[in-house]
Amino acid sequence: MSQFDFGLDFYKGKKVLVTGHTGFKGTWMCMLLVRAGAEVTGYALEPPAEPSVFALSGIADKINSVTGDIRDLEHLQRVFDETAPEIVIHMAAQPIVRESYCNPVYTYEVNVMGTVNILECVRTHACVRSFVNVTTDKVYLNREWEWGYREDEELNGYDPYSNSKSCSELVTSSYKNSFMNPAECKNGETVHPAAVSTARAGNVIGGGDFAADRIIPDCVRAVLSGREIIVRNPYSTRPYQHVLEPVAVYLMLAAKQYEDPAYAGCYNVGPDETDCYTTGEIVTLFCEKWNRAAGQQAGWRNEYDGGPHEANFLKLDCARLKRVFGWRPVWNVEQAMEKIVEWTIAYRDGGDIEETMNRQIGEFLDKNCDARDRKSGIQD
Repeated sequence: MSQFDFGLDFYKGKKVLVTGHTGFKGTWMCMLLVRAGAEVTGYALEPPAEPSVFALSGIADKINSVTGDIRDLEHLQRVFDETAPEIVIHMAAQPIVRESYCNPVYTYEVNVMGTVNILECVRTHACVRSFVNVTTDKVYLNREWEWGYREDEELNGYDPYSNSKSCSELVTSSYKNSFMNPAECKNGETVHPAAVSTARAGNVIGGGDFAADRIIPDCVRAVLSGREIIVRNPYSTRPYQHVLEPVAVYLMLAAKQYEDPAYAGCYNVGPDETDCYTTGEIVTLFCEKWNRAAGQQAGWRNEYDGGPHEANFLKLDCARLKRVFGWRPVWNVEQAMEKIVEWTIAYRDGGDIEETMNRQIGEFLDKNCDARDRKSGIQD
């Protein structure tokens, strides 16, 4: 029994297609799905970073990994024809704010037309019963207020990345309303049976993220090379959570709405308010955990560079997720940082990354079980 039901038992034997599976979040997602006994097909470009957590994890040998561009509708349709997925989780994206300023057209092509393409494949394949589009906390029109954004707030991200993900939300809503509402009939015919949701996640951290222009990967690269960590904006506040938190929620949501389409909708996925940190605070926490575990003396300095516009203050209100599913975060940011440091030391020392990731997944699930047992008053 768990604190809340992630729905992992549901996935045994289920056919699941994951876009963006070669990325950081996608790799952890596939690790969880394989553990649950799903038949996994991944569709993505080659891993976006080098080194690659996808390669280090060994997950490619355990799934059907297809190299493809989410902008290629014809290829994507063929993959759907061949694999007949029951559940589709869409995570393929151009995810970096600064990159979106350099390549806005590509960002919109991937994040908007990529969403159109995956939804078109869902629309034309009745085998799909559940679809989750993973977006971001940055989809909201940011008013720099101190309380969390709720799911009914206005969507209008500022920069090309954030705005393209707002557009992805709107595309998903249109397809859902036009073609995929199982509760409705149109012209006397039942519409497509897929239940459709979007999940808006806060900043995700965890072992194996090597992306450019992200604060924890920047910290990891610096300490592994013996350099001081450079922070370009230590004052922006973000909701930080371990990668397993949202990934487990995506799977829970996909499973619940498969069984009951009434669960479909838009959900924020973020930490409790106490885990909203400034960038400077999160780097200081990393240094403290690294210095204690690795026996080094990492430090950082502020080199604010002006840079393109990014939101200074951003929080999510996750009350809906908590109310509907009884969900609570499993690890706080301090615990998440300990897992990042543990993963990074294993990587530095040439350890078994697959074993490290599977062990952390087991610890995450076990702690969730322990929390539920304590809440229920169950004794050993």
